[in-house]
Amino acid sequence: MNAPAAQSSTSSGWTSSERLLIGGSLLSMLAILCIVVYLLARERNDAMQSAARAATNTIKLIEADIQRNVELYDASLTGMLSAWNSPDLPLLSPALRQRLLFDRASAAPYKGDVALLDAQGDVLADPLPGTARQDNFADRRFFMHHRDSPLPGLYISEPFKARWGFNDWNLGFSRRLSGPNGEFRGVAIAAMRLAYFRPLFRSQSLDRDSSISLINASGILLVREPQLSPLDQTGVDLSQLANFQHILELPEGSFVGLSMKFESERLYTFSRVSGLPLIVVIAQPVSEVYATWRRNALLVGSATGALCLGILWLTFLLIGELRRRQQAEGVLANLAATDGLTGLPNRRQLDRTLAIEWARAQRSGEPLSLLLLDVDHFRRFNERHGHLGGDQALRQVADSIAAHVRRTSDLAARYGGEEFAVLLPDTDHASAHAMAEAIRQTVMQLPTFEHEQQALTVSIGVTTGRVGKGDTLESLIEAADKALYSAKNRGRNRVEFLEYAQTQTASPA
Repeated sequence: MNAPAAQSSTSSGWTSSERLLIGGSLLSMLAILCIVVYLLARERNDAMQSAARAATNTIKLIEADIQRNVELYDASLTGMLSAWNSPDLPLLSPALRQRLLFDRASAAPYKGDVALLDAQGDVLADPLPGTARQDNFADRRFFMHHRDSPLPGLYISEPFKARWGFNDWNLGFSRRLSGPNGEFRGVAIAAMRLAYFRPLFRSQSLDRDSSISLINASGILLVREPQLSPLDQTGVDLSQLANFQHILELPEGSFVGLSMKFESERLYTFSRVSGLPLIVVIAQPVSEVYATWRRNALLVGSATGALCLGILWLTFLLIGELRRRQQAEGVLANLAATDGLTGLPNRRQLDRTLAIEWARAQRSGEPLSLLLLDVDHFRRFNERHGHLGGDQALRQVADSIAAHVRRTSDLAARYGGEEFAVLLPDTDHASAHAMAEAIRQTVMQLPTFEHEQQALTVSIGVTTGRVGKGDTLESLIEAADKALYSAKNRGRNRVEFLEYAQTQTASPA
């Protein structure tokens, strides 16, 4: 290790603090997304329920109107039967008799055919002045129903085309005319033109492409507004459609079903008119039900997405700032542990690494080698070439030493002044001596300086030994220093070795 390694998260992946920061940001974004999704889902459900409630309220208004008019028609029929059965009726004048029979029916809105029929279906009386019209209604279903069923009560027919007046669709309200013994004597009929429902339905505020339908309990369509296709025609049988089968299951409610006409989903809200075989249905496109919700969801979703992107951006901005700070701290740590002149680790870093490797050698029992180098006659060289020349010479020596220190566990450092040190963990005497000799040869081959006849040389002291439990780090350095002193005393430009164990016996305790 020629220099202390600066920590860099960019080159070695994410650090634990960065992973924690990213994880926290992702959890925050996930929490925000879950809350927004929950709120949007609840709002979506509220939109559906709100549409169903609004449609139900509209249906209740329509039901109330229908019930009032049906009650009016039923009162007219009851009045007709009561007047017909009165013994005083034949004693009245024709005009008064006709007024007594049909006065109430004349006040009914969108009145169609009104008549009193005998047991054969012929007209006994009608609202027109003069003789009753010659017509027979025995082929009508309402007539057949009363003829075949002795049950009293109001009967509401299927839609039929009127024979008198307006030739349009009518809905018949009828009651059975019975004799004293319950025998069938005829029918009182009052028809209401279905055109009555169209302005009633149009007056309701509905979404675009929504519709209101009136269907009888047999699945026959009476009125649909707006009328857009042949399927909307009065008299169309809807009983086989899945949506109608669903409507028959409950007296009222709402559901989402597929419209066969529009081939899209619709919200169907329905209710049976109380006491009558009539069903009011409002169909709303699901797309319109959720139109406002979709706009809100798009706005909220965009804002949430921007917020999450902002959190992500701030997270990576913070990570970048943390990395820059770590890199700056690494640079400062590197500068604090590096010699400014030679670029090698300084004495502080050497001492720190020595302590670590010393402890490791104690645990492992592997040999530890230390080289101390000194530039020969450097003070005299510095006086001849000045400080600039001396600095250049030290840099060249440092480069020569670093060129031979290749293992990451090895450390070349400036020891002080013109002295250098090389720490070689797990290295025996032979390998340490060989490296020292190689360094010495490399320094000798450096180019000579101007006006300098001799090349730079170095003296090197080498020590190697296995560290025992009672040994001290100072004794290792002392052994290397003694070997260096021996190299200088023996003529310089040489390598001297002193085994670490020798110092243990030679040195005073």
